[in-house]
Amino acid sequence: MARYVVLLRGVNVGKGNRVPMAEFRALLEELGCTDVKTILNSGNAVFTSTIRSATALAKSIASAIAEAFDVTTPVIVKSAAQFAAIVDGNPIVPPDADHSKFLVTFAMDAKQIAALATLEAQRHPDERLAITAHAAYLHCARGILDSGMAKALLGKDGRSVTTRNWGTTLKIHALLGEG
Repeated sequence: MARYVVLLRGVNVGKGNRVPMAEFRALLEELGCTDVKTILNSGNAVFTSTIRSATALAKSIASAIAEAFDVTTPVIVKSAAQFAAIVDGNPIVPPDADHSKFLVTFAMDAKQIAALATLEAQRHPDERLAITAHAAYLHCARGILDSGMAKALLGKDGRSVTTRNWGTTLKIHALLGEG
């Protein structure tokens, strides 16, 4: 049995892409996942599975979400070890007061993360960006709403990836460790 996190992109924002978390938890359980816990209302869950492939899990979950909720969205699945490596490999650890201004971008494929380098032109001089093989990290010193790069990540340019702030990332990390 392995521990995983699933991150959905752009659900429960506004009126579109509704995926109720209680129903999402039940859907994961129907897929054979156990010890399922959802985090916040933005499409985050941790679970245990006998399946050893994050890619296979992501495909299965995406298909089930499309069928159950009529929502098509990127589904990112990371093992507990992969997620821990992303947290531990953060090259720009923000001060506690800036957790909401610090974004971590997740993808299923390293090429999707590498492609984010094209957004560098939108980076404000007081922002810090680091792209690693497993995640991208963006510190928006003036806040996410004032960041062109954050808007790009959260908008059309980031449509194949998903982003969480550092506070949420740390909450997920803690829940993965409880399994």
